[in-house]
Formats: sequence, structure tokens, C-alpha cells
Amino acid sequence: MSTAAIPGAPLPVRQPGSRARGRHRRPERPEIPAGSPALILAVPAAAGPDARPVVDELLSIVRGEQPGIEIAAGYLGGEDADTVAGLIAQALDAGMPAPVLVPLLPGPHGFLEELHRLAAETGAVVTDTLGPHPLLAEAVHVRLSEAGLARADRARLFAITTAADGVVLTTAGGEDAAASAGITGVLLAARLAVPVVAAALDVPGSVAAAVEHLKATGSERPALAPLVIGPEADPELLAAAAEETGCPSAAPLGAYPTVGQLIASTYLAVLPAAPVEQQAEHAEQSGSAAHAGEPAAE
Repeated sequence: MSTAAIPGAPLPVRQPGSRARGRHRRPERPEIPAGSPALILAVPAAAGPDARPVVDELLSIVRGEQPGIEIAAGYLGGEDADTVAGLIAQALDAGMPAPVLVPLLPGPHGFLEELHRLAAETGAVVTDTLGPHPLLAEAVHVRLSEAGLARADRARLFAITTAADGVVLTTAGGEDAAASAGITGVLLAARLAVPVVAAALDVPGSVAAAVEHLKATGSERPALAPLVIGPEADPELLAAAAEETGCPSAAPLGAYPTVGQLIASTYLAVLPAAPVEQQAEHAEQSGSAAHAGEPAAE
């Protein structure tokens, strides 16, 4: 019989659960040091109806990953208040630290030159791009599976008649971007167990040559998989590549959740560590709490 069923017995007190331990517990979110600079998500496109929905959703994902984070999106063009340069100026005018610029890019791109120029003029920090990274390979895999071009995972062994037996990983940013995408392509090939070749959408003939290479090596059903978040590539390039090659294509990554996770982790990686004084104070407080209640030495 529970204590709640005994007349006059006190109501049971809910005890807090113990912190999950082991390899499967959710990692704790790192704290952002006080006075940290704001995060500007640098978007390689003008503010407009094509870019804003994806960017706004990514901002929401980042805030969910790291509550309390100071984040805003800065665009390549548009009203001054929306541009990267305008947001940097607002932060400096308000007496805030120079912000951290996280490029909304999976790899090298001409937009980075503009960001580094702004950083040199203002003291802002430009982080690395979001890729190559295993989480981007995961996102591409999911987009392929959504289009019926790949199995959702290798554990599900049912047949998909439309599954691709070779993938061209398309990106924007020239040959440098394609070379960088090749690393993510290796990770994607390991997930799909099919050959993957990277190609640049903005280099004429690059995607078609990659498709022909796959066909020459035995692929009968090659598909295109954009390693593109969205704003950095002209949608007409994606459509033209599919039409030129006759290959089906998955959708761009867009606001896939792991893209938001990468934005948050890329920002956190460049933040300065907590000052030594704060670390010492925290250690002292932890030690005092640990020894609270122990009998004093005689």
C-alpha cells in the first residue's frame, strides 16, 4: 500500500532523478562566458523571400541548441540593418565586443573574401565554414532518402527500386569547394556503400563530367545530391544540372537540424575560455560544497 492511501500520512515527495551516466546520456550544453561576442550568421545572399525562411528556421534551431545565445543573421545585401556590415557597426556602436561571423557555407566560397575584409576593418572574428563534417554527410543522406534515392539507413535492407548506385555531390564555390566537398563525399560513400564524386555547380561541365565518370565505372542510376544549404547557390544552377545530366536530384540541405547544431558548435569553438579567476572561484565553490557537512578536524 502506498503512503498516499494511509490516512494522515504525508504526501510523497517527488525525488529528483539522478543525472544520466554513460555513453548514451545527452551531453551538457557548455555555458557561454559572460560578455561573449554576439554571433552573426553570415548569409551569402541578399535578404529576400528565397533566403529568409531557411535562415530564420536555422536561427530558431541555434537558439534551441544554445538558449540565451545572442544571434542575428547578416546578409550580403539588403537594408543596412540586415547586412553583415550593418550588424557589426550596430554592435560596436553599442559598446559590445566585435561579433563572431559564422559563414552559412559548407565549404570554400567567394563570399569568404568579403567576410575577411570586414573582419580586418572591424576586429570581428570569422570562423571556419561548417564543413567538411560528418553531420553534413548525415544531412545529405537524409535528403537522398526523402527523395527515394537512398535507404534511410543501412540496417533497413528492403529494396528501393529508385535508389541511386552512384552519387554526384554538387556544391557551389568553384573547384576549391568541390575539393572540400570530396571529404564529406567520402563520409557519405561510407554511409551509402556507393561511389560518391564531388562536382561544382558553378564550373561549366563539372557536374556532367562527374556523372559520366560514374557511368564509366559501372553506375547505372546516378543521382545528384546538393551539398548546398540554399542561399549560397543559384536555384537555376541546381535545376540546370539535373536537366543537363538527366539525373534525379535530392533537395538542398536547407534548415536540417544538424546544420543548426554545426552553427552553434562552430561559434562556441572560437569563444575564449573563462578567465582564470572565474575558474579558480568555481573550483573553490565546488570544493566548499563537497566538504560541507564534514566534521572539522580536531
